[in-house]
Amino acid sequence: YFLIFAVMRLTKPTLFTNIPVTCEERDLPGNLFNQLMKDDPSTVKGAETLMLGEMLTLPQNFGNIFLGETFSSYISVHNDSNQVVKDILVKADLQTSSQRLNLSASSAAVAELKPDCCIDDVIHHEVKEIGTHILVCAVSYTTQTGEKMYFRKFFKFQVLKPLDVKTKFYNAETDEVFLEAQIQNITTSPMFMEKVSLEPSMMYNVAELNTVDTTGESESTFGSRTYLQPMDTRQYLYCLKPKQEFAEKAGVIKGVTVIGKLDIVWKTNLGERGRLQTSQLQRMAPGYGDVRLSLETIPDTVNLEEPFNITCKITNCSERTMDLVLEMCNTNSIHWCGVSGRQLGKLHPSSSLHLALTLLSSVQGLQSVSGLRLTDTFLKRTYEYDDIAQVCVVPSEVKQS
Repeated sequence: YFLIFAVMRLTKPTLFTNIPVTCEERDLPGNLFNQLMKDDPSTVKGAETLMLGEMLTLPQNFGNIFLGETFSSYISVHNDSNQVVKDILVKADLQTSSQRLNLSASSAAVAELKPDCCIDDVIHHEVKEIGTHILVCAVSYTTQTGEKMYFRKFFKFQVLKPLDVKTKFYNAETDEVFLEAQIQNITTSPMFMEKVSLEPSMMYNVAELNTVDTTGESESTFGSRTYLQPMDTRQYLYCLKPKQEFAEKAGVIKGVTVIGKLDIVWKTNLGERGRLQTSQLQRMAPGYGDVRLSLETIPDTVNLEEPFNITCKITNCSERTMDLVLEMCNTNSIHWCGVSGRQLGKLHPSSSLHLALTLLSSVQGLQSVSGLRLTDTFLKRTYEYDDIAQVCVVPSEVKQS
């Protein structure tokens, strides 16, 4: 061949590491080893026994490539002959398990390449797949005699998974959804977590619960240093609340399973940036049955044998109109105040009504609010609601805070 082809991966340098050799002063070498380390220009002054130095070294191997990082490579074609070659075309493709991508900066051929001259190119690609990747570099050219030449080279590398992401969903009675995301660093080097955010679906607004207010300023719950050491796990919490136009439609929220997706940005080593975006996260939609009863307001603490008020929201989740009757059944500790068996009237599909109720407790401690019954007179079907909520019952002389 007239041309020589070279491919090198472009990565950031790393800090020099040395193996400290030392001994106690009473040993035979005395202070000799310590003095040699102090005179070594690669060690950190005042911390010579640390393995990590203060000098930079160029990478000695291909290194690891992780999903979400940018793969950069330098491609060089050198004319090693004493003849001029013409119509040189350099092409770089990246073959993955699912697709083939063209990474060449230009598709135009170079008219001629003189002896000892080069054609250089730098390619970049944000890695979006895990597994085996093959960089296919092809060169075609024409010799002075008009002979067309062509050759290819293959460079195989593996793309590894940098993070392990696990999610848990908690469905609240108020249609709010709490998302807990557990993110684990499964690489061999620390990560600086630049951003972990949740992009909600169109039906929700999101509030991040990963900061605390101290002296009027928001501070991360993880502290000022957001480093994630290898194999360490961090938990992020988000609250999703339905938008007003969707919250009023019980049937719509009932069937919503798509919540949104996590956007994670991190940096490693000397500022190399990586980014991952999860697929759409889906929860198991809660089943409310035909009629849903939820509490809008309820006090945390109440006095013993003193009435207190709660507000209930009754929603028709079925596709038919209901004619509801409310019955209130006393329990050993909870006593309802008011008329049981009253008519609530007709409730159309996806419609709601608010109901103010009064009750009292005859037993101290944490008591469960139970004993509500809704009967649909059209189908003669009764829906029972127990353990709706809990209240803390204290003696009357204890003042509520």
